[in-house]
Formats: sequence, structure tokens, C-alpha cells
Amino acid sequence: SSMPVVKIGRMAGQFAKPRSAPDETIDGVTLPSYRGDNINKEEFTPESRRNDPNLMVDAYYQSAQTLNILRAFSTGGFADISRLQAWNLDFVETTPEGSRYRELAAKVDESLRFMKAIGIDTSSPEFTTVDFYVAHECLLLPYEQALTRQDSTTGKWYDCSAHMVWVGERTRDLDSAHLEFCRGVGNPLGVKIS
Repeated sequence: SSMPVVKIGRMAGQFAKPRSAPDETIDGVTLPSYRGDNINKEEFTPESRRNDPNLMVDAYYQSAQTLNILRAFSTGGFADISRLQAWNLDFVETTPEGSRYRELAAKVDESLRFMKAIGIDTSSPEFTTVDFYVAHECLLLPYEQALTRQDSTTGKWYDCSAHMVWVGERTRDLDSAHLEFCRGVGNPLGVKIS
């Protein structure tokens, strides 16, 4: 258990929803399925369910804002290990997991006090910042393709919409365009298996 941990968050993604059927029917009215906030809107009206490419641009800007906030938190002191007790855990406060977390946090505090006592600087970046990566499903190919760039030094292609992309239940078909796209990028890749 002394292995390094790579932190990957499923966030700042593309806001797309895979659907089993292209349409849905409510009270005898059939409209295109809601496919996510960067394709169409959830409200069940013809106007809302029309594809709107401007929503992709909105999703891009929202993702960029999320990443900027994440970057500020991960390097601006929020990730400081000495603040372990201050991290918001209201959602597990009265659970067995919350109790185990508090026990672990107490041990970490004790270890940090020992490190300080023997002269280790616990205010260095190793203790106060964290590397954090984001990932999402490679679902909406026009979005992924628009954010794919070639590295000028290596010539490799990278999907810059996330650090890691994955294929899921509806996109991992061996003959799918999604797998072909993933084959061509240098990002770490994943396959979601339910």
C-alpha cells in the first residue's frame, strides 16, 4: 500500500448522454431524446430537443472554468495535507466511513507532527499541492476531434478535452469510430465495463 496514487476525476467533461433510442415519446408526442447539455436541452419541447452546436461551445467554456478552479484548489493550498481535518466530509459525518477517515486523519496529523519534529519541511509542494487529472467518456466525436492537437515536438496526437478518455458500453464496439479515434491519440485510455 505504499504505491503512488494517481488522482483522476470524472469531471470537466463533455456533458453528453448516450441514449439507447434516438427518440422518446411522452403522452403521444415523439421528440428527439435528450442527449446532454452540449447537444440539446432536457425540456420536452421541439425547440429544446433540437440539436444546438452553440451548446458545445458553452460546455467547453464551463469545462475550462471547472479546470481553472480545480487547478487553483490543487495548487493553492486546498490540497495541503496539514488541512486534512478541514476537508469537507459532511456527507460521511455520521457513517462508519467517516469514522475511519477521522482515524486516518488523526494518524496523518501525528505523522506530520513527527516529521516537523525531526526537521522535515511539511510546507514544501510535496505536502501542499497535488497533481490531479480529469477524464471522460469519448462519446461525442465532433467535440473530441475539435479539441485534438498534434504535439509539435513528438508528432503525436492528443485529445486535449481531457487527460484520459475512455470508451463505454455504447462506444467500445470493435468496429466503432470511437475506438478508431482512441487508437490515434496518445492519451491514457480506458474501457468502462459494467
